Amino acid sequence: MDVRNLNVVILVDHGYVSGGQSKVAIESALGLAAAGATPVFFCACGPVDERLSAAGIRTVCLGQRDILENPSRAAAAMQGIWNLEAAKALSGVLRGLPRENTIIHVHGWAKALSPSIGRAIAASGLPAVYTMHEYFLFCPNGGFYDYRSDRVCHREPMSAACWATNCDSRNYPFKLWRNARLTIAELSGFPSVFRDFILISPLQEKLLPSFLPKGAAVHRVCNPVEAEPLGPKPAPATGDFLFVGRLSAEKGAALFAQAAEAAGVAAVFIGDGPAAGELRAKYPRARLLGWRSPAKVREAMRAARALVFPSLWYEGLGLTALEAKAMGTPVIVSDICAARDEIADGSEGLWFASGDAASLSQALRRMADDAQVARLAQGAYESYWRNPPTLSRHVAETLVVYEAALARKVAITADSPG
Repeated sequence: MDVRNLNVVILVDHGYVSGGQSKVAIESALGLAAAGATPVFFCACGPVDERLSAAGIRTVCLGQRDILENPSRAAAAMQGIWNLEAAKALSGVLRGLPRENTIIHVHGWAKALSPSIGRAIAASGLPAVYTMHEYFLFCPNGGFYDYRSDRVCHREPMSAACWATNCDSRNYPFKLWRNARLTIAELSGFPSVFRDFILISPLQEKLLPSFLPKGAAVHRVCNPVEAEPLGPKPAPATGDFLFVGRLSAEKGAALFAQAAEAAGVAAVFIGDGPAAGELRAKYPRARLLGWRSPAKVREAMRAARALVFPSLWYEGLGLTALEAKAMGTPVIVSDICAARDEIADGSEGLWFASGDAASLSQALRRMADDAQVARLAQGAYESYWRNPPTLSRHVAETLVVYEAALARKVAITADSPG
C-alpha cells in the first residue's frame, strides 16, 4: 500500500483531548499525516486541537455541544439518538473522496455524533474500522458496569434483565434512554457497518468476540504513549502513592482513599470529577491536586513511589499505567481491569482484588519495603522500554489494519456479480 495515496476519515466526538479516546484519535491523525497519508479529522464538538491545523490536516467540526453539556435536554436527547447534522455533513465529506483508497476510522460516537453516522458510512460503501476504546456499541452505558452496585455487570446487554435494571450513573430514565439509543443503533445496522475492529488490550480479546458482528476481523493495535527514556529512577523508593485520572466511582478513587487511610499512607490525586467532593469530605488526609498538564503529570509519575490504578470496571486499556511504567514507577492495579495485563504481578507492580479495600491496603503496606519498590521500579522501566508503544509503532500497526481492510473490500467487489 502506498501511504501517500491513502485517505483516512477519522471520526470522534471531541476535537480536543477530553480523554483517552480523543487523545488517541488526534495523535493517530498527526502520526498518519507525518507518515504521508491524508487524514480528514471529523468531530462534533470543538475547539479543535491546534496541532491538527498546524500539520495541514483538514478538519470538519460541527460546532455542537456534547449531549451532557447541552442545556436543552430535549435537544440533547434527540441529538444523542440520531444526529441528523452529523450524518448529513459526513455524507458530504465521504462523497468527495476516492473509493479505491479511502478508509473510515471511528474512535467515538456516543457523546455527540450518535449512531446516525452509520447510515452515512454504509451509504458510502467505504471500508470502516472501529477502535474499541469503550463498549457503547454493545452495552447501553458503555462499560459493562453497574454503577449502582459498583461492580462489573454480567447481565446480557439489551435483555429483559438489562432493561429492568437501573445500572446507570445518573438515573433510571437516562438508562432507558441509553437502551433506546442502542436499540436504534442495532435496528439501523450501525455495528455491522464495521468489518474491522481494533482491540487495545488482551482483556478485550477475551471479553468481546461474542458481541462482534459475524465475520468481523479483529486486530490488536497499541495506543500511543508519549514518553521519553529517562533511565531508571535514581531514588525509586521515595515519593507518594499517586492516582491519575477522573475522580469517579468506577475508577475506584474512593476505594484508594479508604485503603490508603487504613494503611496509614497519604493518597494523592491528580484529576477531578464527581467523586471529588466526597473524597474531600470523607478523607481529609487525601491530597487533591486537580488537573495538571501532561508534562506535570509525567513529572509527578516520575516522582511517585507507585501509581495506584484501582479501577472497578474493565477499562479499555489504562494509559496511565503504561505512562507510569515508562517513568520507571511500579503500578498497583486492580485484578479485573485491562491495565492488569500491562503489569506483571510481582515484577512490575502488584495486583490486588478488585473492589477490596483490605486487599489494596495490604498492597500499599507491601510497598513500604524500599528494596521491593526499587526492584519493581526497575522491572517496570525495563519492561516498558523493551518495546515501547510509540506513535510510530501505533501508526505502523494501524496501517496494517487499513491495508487488510482495503484488500478485503477489493476482493468483495471483485466477487460481486456484474
